Amino acid sequence: MAEPKTRASNASVSKFVDAIADAQVRQDCQTIIEIMRTASKAEPKMWGASIVGFGEYCQLYASGKTADWMLIGFSPRKQNIVLYLMLGSGNYDELLAGLGKHTLGKGCLYIKRLSDIHLPTLKKLVRTAVQQRMKSSFKAK
Repeated sequence: MAEPKTRASNASVSKFVDAIADAQVRQDCQTIIEIMRTASKAEPKMWGASIVGFGEYCQLYASGKTADWMLIGFSPRKQNIVLYLMLGSGNYDELLAGLGKHTLGKGCLYIKRLSDIHLPTLKKLVRTAVQQRMKSSFKAK
């Protein structure tokens, strides 16, 4: 298996967020950083050029290979802010029902802006996702 292209780096999270052109998206990202920092008890790190991640764990693949990956993270994309919460391993239906405007992908939550979201529900969802990751069979680092 090839080395993953997306890895943690020493690039500045502050510089990355400060460079976001849209002021509302920039402010939303700063709020998301605080929510994820609190939930994960980890400082943000850049993963690749455009993902802000928190914490690390060792992903074990069926092949026996492993790769380091973030516990949770997010990325401001052109259309949405993508939250990498790896929701596939738990039952989040009730929380998602009360979240507000969002869409889901495989392990990802897509939102346009935080004003569309019920923030207390998002905070609980992020905390729950971190707890699920920590309980899973993956080894947290």
